[in-house]
Amino acid sequence: MHNRRTAIAASLLTAGAAMLGDGVLHPARAQTTRRPNILFMLVDNLGYGELGAYGGGQTRGAATPRIDSLARDGLRLTNMNMEAQCTPSRSCILTGRYAIRSGTHSVPFGGVADGLTQWEVTLAESLAAAGYATALYGKWHLGSQDGRLPNDQGFDEWYGIPRTTDEAMWPGSPGYSPNIMPPEQIIEGRKGERSRAVKVYDLEQRRSMDAEITRRSIDFMERQVKARKPFFTYATLTQPHLPTLPNRAFAGKTGNGDWADMLAEMDHNVGQMLDAVDRLGIRNDTIVIFASDNGPEFIKPWDGWAGPWRGQYFTALEGGIRVPCLIRWPGQVPAAKVSDEIVHCADLFPTLAGIAGAAVPTDRSIDGVDQSPLWLGRSDKSSREGILIWCADRLQAVKWRNYKMHLYKQDTMVSPPVKLGVPLLFNLYTNPREDDDKPTTDSWVVGPMLKMIGEFEASLKKHPLIPMGTPDPYRAPA
Repeated sequence: MHNRRTAIAASLLTAGAAMLGDGVLHPARAQTTRRPNILFMLVDNLGYGELGAYGGGQTRGAATPRIDSLARDGLRLTNMNMEAQCTPSRSCILTGRYAIRSGTHSVPFGGVADGLTQWEVTLAESLAAAGYATALYGKWHLGSQDGRLPNDQGFDEWYGIPRTTDEAMWPGSPGYSPNIMPPEQIIEGRKGERSRAVKVYDLEQRRSMDAEITRRSIDFMERQVKARKPFFTYATLTQPHLPTLPNRAFAGKTGNGDWADMLAEMDHNVGQMLDAVDRLGIRNDTIVIFASDNGPEFIKPWDGWAGPWRGQYFTALEGGIRVPCLIRWPGQVPAAKVSDEIVHCADLFPTLAGIAGAAVPTDRSIDGVDQSPLWLGRSDKSSREGILIWCADRLQAVKWRNYKMHLYKQDTMVSPPVKLGVPLLFNLYTNPREDDDKPTTDSWVVGPMLKMIGEFEASLKKHPLIPMGTPDPYRAPA
């Protein structure tokens, strides 16, 4: 652990010097006298079209006024892109790197050393080094064992589940035995200590989990405000991932079924956290982010809605990667602003680190770019023009401006990916559903797309991919 801390400190110190010297990052702290708190609410498998601000809400059986208020008071991104699965998106958010680089390109199904290696530097580690208190409450999905849990990756404290919510169905399944497959545990831990199991994550705990995440997130914010310390509260809510079961307090509340009841519960939980920010008097000093980790649920009867887009998670279709994302910071992020500029989950690390005066590592490939000019209204343009889209370890598509090139055809998470002899090229303005019978003839856009692929491949010569299942300690090639 000492060697890990030393390596991280050296990496961040180098990054800090680079920030001062080359101007790659543009810290927004120069515009404010206080480092902002960060409340990041990440939900699980919420489709683009589920919230009222994105065309859902009442059309999905439950209004979402509290979440929608973030769109009224801040920035609504309509072209926010995550990776196609839970684990890679969460890895990308915290490292600023495509998950294919970190050995976290797929949801782990056991038998490997799952999660991030300790060599990775997370956003939580960077913010902690800059003086922030950090906590994660909710779903982790980036490592199941001590050494790879949140309190080993920069978070001062955590409470939640190490893997995923469908495991809550195991204890009640016919023929299930914990002797064959141990049940998932709800775990809590603190930095510098071993995490401990609290209770089995079963269907009843599944119903109450998000209320507990909300309660603990509020308690953490209260404690840090009292201590006068800036905080990073990462509230990784578990809804609406299957099984989509609402809290008992919301069951039957809408009259429109479990899914709508869950949506009403989600809106309530977000509202509770927003009310806490106001009550603590830190509204103007807190960046609030609400986003989903990928596209909607595919498995019925819990399947979600991607709005105008086609596809669900585990695919490279827009419905699999384009998600709702709302950002509020009064006085800094313009109110009621809407942007369709391309933003990627990798951008969250350098953007938030830059604003907070924290450092981004310079000894490894970082795929994220600083989007603070877009967020803060200094520019109407994104700091990037395109993204690479990975499904597991396949480069499945490339997106550049309003164009998309598919290298594989895959319509659902259970469809076999079929490598195309000739890539499918779509104009997302004229063919937003990526219909196969409406390809564009604008083949000139392949040029910049191939350039993006070439730049990524060139980066691998200096910084090779970390294979999935790599154990600690990992050491990057010299």
